[in-house]
Amino acid sequence: MMNARGSLTVRRRKMSSTEDLDYPQILFQYNNGFLVSKIMFTACELGVFDLLLESEGPLSSDAIAERLGTSASGMERLLDACVGLKLLGVEMKSEGAFYRNTELSNLYLTKSSPKSQYHNLMYYSKTVYLCWHYLTDAVRSEEEMIKFMYGLNAIWSICGRDVIGAFDLSPFTIIYDLGGCAGGLAQECISLYPNSTVTIYDLPKVVQVAKERFVPPEERRITFHEGDFFKDPIPEADLYILARILHDWADDKCMQLLAKIHKACKPGGGVLLVETLLNEDKTGPLETQLYSMNMLVQAEGKERTPAEYSKLLAAAGFREIQVKKTGKLYDAILGRK
Repeated sequence: MMNARGSLTVRRRKMSSTEDLDYPQILFQYNNGFLVSKIMFTACELGVFDLLLESEGPLSSDAIAERLGTSASGMERLLDACVGLKLLGVEMKSEGAFYRNTELSNLYLTKSSPKSQYHNLMYYSKTVYLCWHYLTDAVRSEEEMIKFMYGLNAIWSICGRDVIGAFDLSPFTIIYDLGGCAGGLAQECISLYPNSTVTIYDLPKVVQVAKERFVPPEERRITFHEGDFFKDPIPEADLYILARILHDWADDKCMQLLAKIHKACKPGGGVLLVETLLNEDKTGPLETQLYSMNMLVQAEGKERTPAEYSKLLAAAGFREIQVKKTGKLYDAILGRK
C-alpha cells in the first residue's frame, strides 16, 4: 500500500513528465495576449471586416490597403495575423493571397451585423486598453526589475539548444555571435561544441553588462568585441550567428549586413540565422504573425518565411542554404560561403 509520501512522489513525477512540457507554451500564450486583442481592435477600426463583407469576393492585401488608405506592407501583416487568429480566411492564387471574412467576423466584427461587437471592442481599444498600460503603477510604483537581457537569456534557456543543435556546427571553431547580448546563446554553443570559441560582438554598454552580470570570468571560451557591426569592421571567422537580428530590419539593411558578413567570412564558413519563421502559405504560426505586427510598431523589420530569408542569403552570396524547423519558438537557417 502506498503511503502519503509515495503518492506525492508519483504525483510530482507525473507533473514533471507531462505538465512541465506545456509550461513554456502557456507562458508565450499569456505573453502575447495583448497583441491578439490589439490586432482584432485595429482590423475593426480600419474597417477590414466591413470592406470584406461588402466585397463580392476575396480581396488581395494590396486592394484592401488601397481602399482603406493604409500602407501595403502593414496591411499584409495585419491580414496574415487575422488569418492566424481565425478572423479571416486566405486563399493562395497565382496572383498572390486573397482574404475573406470568416463566419465569426461576419457575425460579430462587422458594424452592420445585428450581433456586432464593434462598439464594445472600440471602447476596449480606446479606453480600457490604455488604462491597463498603467496597471503596474497602480499595483506598485517600484522600478521595473526584469531587463531585456534577462528576458533574452530566459528565452535561450528554452530554445537555445534546439537552434544551436539544429545543424552540426562542430567544423566551425571560431564563431562570432553578432548582437549576442547577455551570452545565453553563446553559452549553449560552447556547451554543445567544446572545441569552439565564441565572441559576443555587441555595443559597448551591452558588453559591459554581459561581462559583469551574465558571463562568468572563468568562461574563457567566450570573449567580447565592442562595436556596431553595421558601422564597424567585422573580424574574420568560421561562423557568424545572427539570432533575432534580421527581423528588426528592412530587406535593404539585412542585405547590407549579410554582404558585409559574407566578405569577412572564411571560405567554407557560414552564417546561422535564428528567427521565428512564417509559413509559406500565410497560415501562421500565430505567434510569428503577432511578432511581425510587433515589428511594425517597434522597428522597421518584419518576420519572414524560409523562402524570404533564403533569398536574402543567396543575394548576399551564401550557398547550400538549409532550413530547420525546431518545433519551438525559434528556427534555424544555415548558409555556407
